[in-house]
Amino acid sequence: MPSSAQLAELLDPASTVLLTVECQGGVVGEESALPELAREARESGALDNVARLVEGAHAASVQVLHAVAERRPDGRGANHNARLFRAAERLPVQQLSGTRAVRVAPPIEVADEDLVVRRLHGLSPIAGTDIDPLLRNLGCRTLIVTGVSANVAIPNAVFDAVNLGYTAVVPADAIAGVPSDYTPVVIRNTLALVATVTSTEDVLTAWKRAR
Repeated sequence: MPSSAQLAELLDPASTVLLTVECQGGVVGEESALPELAREARESGALDNVARLVEGAHAASVQVLHAVAERRPDGRGANHNARLFRAAERLPVQQLSGTRAVRVAPPIEVADEDLVVRRLHGLSPIAGTDIDPLLRNLGCRTLIVTGVSANVAIPNAVFDAVNLGYTAVVPADAIAGVPSDYTPVVIRNTLALVATVTSTEDVLTAWKRAR
């Protein structure tokens, strides 16, 4: 864990972006296609902590970027090359463009200055999307990764961020996966090797000091 001074320097609002991953109605909302994951995101407090971080980012003038996964009604452009994709096609709730399933879910508040990036393919919120060029145009050096799931999308985002030259920060209490005891294992044995692992409270404290 970095010291408070080191974390404050790392999370300089001028060069930090907060990324929320798949915090959308059809994933973590009350009408989720993945009720077990939605329940874990809410009961663990992870979704509330993402909302707190978004609110804190807005107050500290930190750019917020929401990564949303969706698909066209006709499925064009979507992957079919993994078990996960094929299973998703059979779910009762589809992440269809323009529906409530792809809107950022409460209690997260989306501000006018936030950016929303939607993807129609793949597993990663970053690879093959507009996120990397947007981050570079924003002068981002540090990317805070939050949301779901610790099983797939979060590790993808962290690895991609590191491979692209960004410093990844993961508030451990602002990500969720299933089963509940899997997330801390991934954090300890995988994400901690390449990212700075911290907490929601420590991130918010660093931004308050910056103000």
